[in-house]
Amino acid sequence: MPDTASKLTSKPEWKALERLQQQLLATPMTRLFADDPGRAERYFIEGAGLSLDFSKNRITDDAFNGLLALARSCQLEDRRDALLRGDKVNTTEDRPALHTALRNPGNAAIMVDGVDVVEEVRNTLDRMETFVTSVLEQSRTGYSGNPLTDVVSIGIGGSYLGPKLVGEALQPYWQGSMRCHFVANIDGTDICETLKLVNPETTLFLIQSKSFRTQETLENSAVARQWFLDHCGDEAAIATHFLAVTANVADAEAFGIDADNVFPMWDWVGGRYSLWSAIGLPVALVVGMDNFRKLLAGAHAMDSHFRDAPLAQNLPVVMGLLSVWYNNFWGADTHAILPYDHYLRSLPDHLQQLDMESNGKSVNEAGDPLGYETGPVIWGGTGSNGQHAYHQLIHQGTRLIPADFIIPLKTHNPVATHHADLFANCLSQARAMMAGKSLEVARSELKAEGLADTEIERLAPHKVIPGNKPSNMLIMDKVTPETVGALIALYEHRTFVQGVIWGVDSFDQWGVELGKQLGKGILPRLLGEGEQTSDSDSSTDHLIDLFRSAGGQ
Repeated sequence: MPDTASKLTSKPEWKALERLQQQLLATPMTRLFADDPGRAERYFIEGAGLSLDFSKNRITDDAFNGLLALARSCQLEDRRDALLRGDKVNTTEDRPALHTALRNPGNAAIMVDGVDVVEEVRNTLDRMETFVTSVLEQSRTGYSGNPLTDVVSIGIGGSYLGPKLVGEALQPYWQGSMRCHFVANIDGTDICETLKLVNPETTLFLIQSKSFRTQETLENSAVARQWFLDHCGDEAAIATHFLAVTANVADAEAFGIDADNVFPMWDWVGGRYSLWSAIGLPVALVVGMDNFRKLLAGAHAMDSHFRDAPLAQNLPVVMGLLSVWYNNFWGADTHAILPYDHYLRSLPDHLQQLDMESNGKSVNEAGDPLGYETGPVIWGGTGSNGQHAYHQLIHQGTRLIPADFIIPLKTHNPVATHHADLFANCLSQARAMMAGKSLEVARSELKAEGLADTEIERLAPHKVIPGNKPSNMLIMDKVTPETVGALIALYEHRTFVQGVIWGVDSFDQWGVELGKQLGKGILPRLLGEGEQTSDSDSSTDHLIDLFRSAGGQ
């Protein structure tokens, strides 16, 4: 292994953390609480409308300070400042990663290749506001003169997951006059079932693709275009009902979209960070621009917290370091995201892409192979549904699975005691992960039920819950545009913190590109228009033959 790849693990700060982890192996978290009455208050921090209780983690003050020392040794503060300043932190593509500029209300110029991106962002937001207002006030109508009632957003990856999450999360703020639908999958069922729900006379189609060449997006858009023409029969009406968010204006115009209906995307914003731009148009159309701007304000508040808060009180820093702690020192391969709010049900899906596409890397920024694990597998779902499914594995399985519980103090839908029940479930799951149930307790419970001694000894081992499973508790007052913005920005910066420690470029995604390249060679063969290539394999060849012999289409 090259020396550059072992620099992280040879740091004295890394070695110190290895020793501290060994010291904590035999220490139950219940003892940490018993020995330290102030633990919960000390491991509780706040910022941008969010609160984090990280006391239910396998850390002591020494371990926490050790993680902070590791961060400083990796120049985290300098790297953070470079990110926010607009330096070219995407090293393999020689680009900045300026998603924070999309939500920055300030006037100070941020120059990228001689262009002030702040002015471009502000102009785009103004254009979005004009367009959204015209739709919601019904001065812009469909080709038949009827008000527009639906928007179908066609994209994939970051052009889909982020807006879908926010659109669902802010459903209490929908204006009532527009409904939003999302299409991403190349499976034809996705677009066909969506088109059954809408009326061509009252539907906007928004094509979201930076290059305007993404296969899934273009094929779904072509189906939508033909469906629309089959109903209205007028090519000129395309300009009224189709919009695009892209950097490729020429191809959008060739599709039939008026140049005035093309909103920009920029190379300095990655897809998974783009919902703050015009990619967020479907969100703005259903919640209005005032609420969209509040979403941006919440994200900016988290940017400011990330920039200004000391490392020990910095939410993204603390959460990022804890993830490194479990990933690299405790052998945790996965991380569960458990939102206890139905409106946040798509948060795990968005964070899967954000984290795994950013830090799923096996070489460092210098291109050297890594000698340690990087991005964990992100998964999860809404509470309390998961309690009746995969929480069993978290509590009694052999794997260590850290979890983030996310819950508001107040609900938009107060029904009977539902929210108190939900909150109780959330707290009890986190406590069960931490405290567990000993063999002695299991025996006493079974004895209290009147079971015979032989039956107690048979059943008791099955009722033991090991405990010592770590979790974070993220709390907000209520799910609002501001808190949703802050929450997503928190995880963006948490992902960056991890990448800095691991020394990887969190803003490229070359692995995604390989599948696209190979697909270009396979598709013609499936359609009977291409020949077998020398770089194919017998499995792929056999499956292509199977598809064709079945008459697949």
